[in-house]
Amino acid sequence: MSFYLTALLQGLCFAGIALGIYISMKIFNIPDITTDGSYTLGGVVTGILLTNHVAGYLILPTVILAGGLAGAITGIIHTKLKINPLLAGILVMTALYSINLTVMGRSNLPLIGTASLFTSISVVTDVNQNTLVILLLFVVAITALIAYLLKTDFGIAMRATGNSESMVRALGVNTDRMKITGLALANALTAVSGYLITQFQGFADINMGIGIVIVGLGSVIIAETLIGWSQITAVWLSLALVLAGAVVFQLVLALTLDIGVDANLLKLVTAIFVLIIVSLPRLTKTTD
Repeated sequence: MSFYLTALLQGLCFAGIALGIYISMKIFNIPDITTDGSYTLGGVVTGILLTNHVAGYLILPTVILAGGLAGAITGIIHTKLKINPLLAGILVMTALYSINLTVMGRSNLPLIGTASLFTSISVVTDVNQNTLVILLLFVVAITALIAYLLKTDFGIAMRATGNSESMVRALGVNTDRMKITGLALANALTAVSGYLITQFQGFADINMGIGIVIVGLGSVIIAETLIGWSQITAVWLSLALVLAGAVVFQLVLALTLDIGVDANLLKLVTAIFVLIIVSLPRLTKTTD
């Protein structure tokens, strides 16, 4: 049972990535690969600040700023230099690898003996339950803020930019600024996932972000499938399904390991699972 509880906790930690991918790919239709680098950046910044005993209330804002800056740079390269967004993300992700390694000073940074979000706050006595409560509160707060933002005039302009950029530009909206802001927000959320998972697993690693975009993509695809089947239009329900997708994704991987699949094949299983989720709506339409 604790095996699946760990998967649930990891799914909640990855909620930021899922929300970030939802903003970049679902709202702006931009395949942002910066995710791999900004996720690691969030973990590296968290690890460095924790080992230097920086006050906890300063760490999260710093992580958000770092992730937001990475996303903003990708947006600037795409909008101002007219570089393909996929290539822009790859360039920033590649640069972030060196930046993360330089900042951390090593390939792996253990957090043994350092305080964390989950040890500093005690809601219940059981460690796993305490972590679960903290993550639930944290994720609900972030989701509520994003849902509120997307329902404001600014958020509606962001969503409209992804749906019809030319029309929004004709209405006087600066679409370049919207894209830069959207990518900054998406990568700030991704960095928050790095912030959470680093404290949850107790270390930061330079390779922790490799392929992490598939986690967010899989979560969003699961959510899109559920949204399509249920015909949901409410923003907050859509975001809730994105969070559910992140949890389901991790639970499926946990089930895969639990039934005896070799851990070395986990990435292959992940790719096949995402492929099935992507293909399912199309196969359903073909059958109909």
